[in-house]
Amino acid sequence: MGYKCRVRQSSWKPDLLLSLTIHNFTLVEKLHMEFQPGMTAITGETGAGKSLVLDALGMALGDRGDTGRIRTGKDKLDVTAVFAVTGNPRAREWLRDNDLEDGDDCIIRRSLTTEGRSRGFINGQPAPMQQLQQLGEMMIDIHSQHEHQSLLVRDTHRRLLDAFAGCEELCRQTGSLFHDWQQTRQRLRDLEANARDNEARRELLAFQLTELDELSLAPGELEQLEREQHLLANGEQILKDSHQVLALCRDGDAGDAHSLLSQALNLLHLLPEKSDRLREAESLLDSALIQVDEACRELQQDIDHFDINPERLVEVEARLSLVYQLARKHRISPEELPERHRQLRLELHQLSDGEGGVEGLSKRLAELDSQLTALEAQLSAQRRQGAELFAERINEQLAQLAMAAASIQVCLSPLAGHGPQGAETVEFLVSTNPGQPHKPLTKVASGGELSRISLAIQVIAAQHTEIPTLVFDEVDVGVGGAVAEVVGRLLRGLGERGQVICVTHLPQVASCAHQHLVATKSSDGASTESALHPLLANHRVEEIARMLGGSKITEQTRSHAEEMLQLSGN
Repeated sequence: MGYKCRVRQSSWKPDLLLSLTIHNFTLVEKLHMEFQPGMTAITGETGAGKSLVLDALGMALGDRGDTGRIRTGKDKLDVTAVFAVTGNPRAREWLRDNDLEDGDDCIIRRSLTTEGRSRGFINGQPAPMQQLQQLGEMMIDIHSQHEHQSLLVRDTHRRLLDAFAGCEELCRQTGSLFHDWQQTRQRLRDLEANARDNEARRELLAFQLTELDELSLAPGELEQLEREQHLLANGEQILKDSHQVLALCRDGDAGDAHSLLSQALNLLHLLPEKSDRLREAESLLDSALIQVDEACRELQQDIDHFDINPERLVEVEARLSLVYQLARKHRISPEELPERHRQLRLELHQLSDGEGGVEGLSKRLAELDSQLTALEAQLSAQRRQGAELFAERINEQLAQLAMAAASIQVCLSPLAGHGPQGAETVEFLVSTNPGQPHKPLTKVASGGELSRISLAIQVIAAQHTEIPTLVFDEVDVGVGGAVAEVVGRLLRGLGERGQVICVTHLPQVASCAHQHLVATKSSDGASTESALHPLLANHRVEEIARMLGGSKITEQTRSHAEEMLQLSGN
């Protein structure tokens, strides 16, 4: 059975989680949820499936496939998450770059069979788990003890600081310049590492270019030489045959072509009466005689100007021999020699003093190094300025979250050289007790502490973060009373700027939510089913009262629940 929760408001932001559809996932056979902007609280009895949304989202966004999550008796689970990406430029750019963009919404789907076969889809196109993870990290941040926790990834620390300090564009420029510097440095290293080979190559190229320069084969010259060689080599035969052709046409005996055509025309001229066909024949023969006369004149002129020149034949054949010899040496056809000439000249230029040579690359590398150093110094100064204020505000927030003894430091550690995101690494260090040194989050914070630390960081960074949907799992573990009210107000404030989904067991937190879902579990004796139900006002009072008083709900607890909802603005 499926349930829907959808109440659109005018404050809807076009870059949030729209819906989640689950089939055969753990205790759920079929469930469809539609989400709103603002803060959504998920509550319920222990074991009812409050973390269902988080687990399903993690599966959709590329978490490790666990066949144990497939509902008993079913052969496959399926989870589909739909996000609006209109206002999420990072996600839209990523979708465009990977040819996966399809309108204003993005549909991510994940299936897993009992045989362990996992398949992912983005907007209907097959996608590997890595792509699901990459895209998911741009659209939703799940703050829990699961591995989909971006705060444990050190690069997230840098991104959060850069967003807070307004360094994002400067960091992008630094990364682009670093890429150019790195490529230029590698090309220079390759040239220097092969210096001996390059010198030998330069000598060979210089020798080959000298040969081709001396040849200096002009465009079209090869074709002209071959034609001239053919004429000169066959000159005597051509002249002899030309005389014979001329004799057959004219100036021969009475049987040459001109004489025979003249006799035929005379006979036709003398006919007393001629039909149309005879007149046409007479005209054609007359034209033929004119053509023969013109052919004879051409033959005579060619004979008169034909020059049998043995010396020129030797010159032409010697040049052709050189052309063919160089072509064989380069293992190309003679026609390709001019292009090879151009290629060798370019290669020698690059290996010598050209922009691609050692001298040119060294100069270019020095220029890039200077530019990159200046840009990194500007980025480092801006980060240092932002880091102190960022840590100060986070620590103020931690004090409100019953972690007054804890403190965050934003550590900027210089690199030995240039880096793709600047000249230092950025890492959040934490101390949870007085007197303890600050250490990386992964080595100090427990699950509950990490959730509250993450909440404090996100509250400060919320106005700058590019991730529109935040999910918190049990961020209120270990707190109560006034602190729980602070947590609720903080989450509600985050929700008013985007979308927050919070799994909680505290009525103070749940009462602050804009929307409220309750997890339930039912059994018919043969199977067990988990579900999520949206709560309207009167049912919400009952759920808050249950959270306040347990199984026994009194008028006093109902009154207290109503008061909490009113005070939170609901």
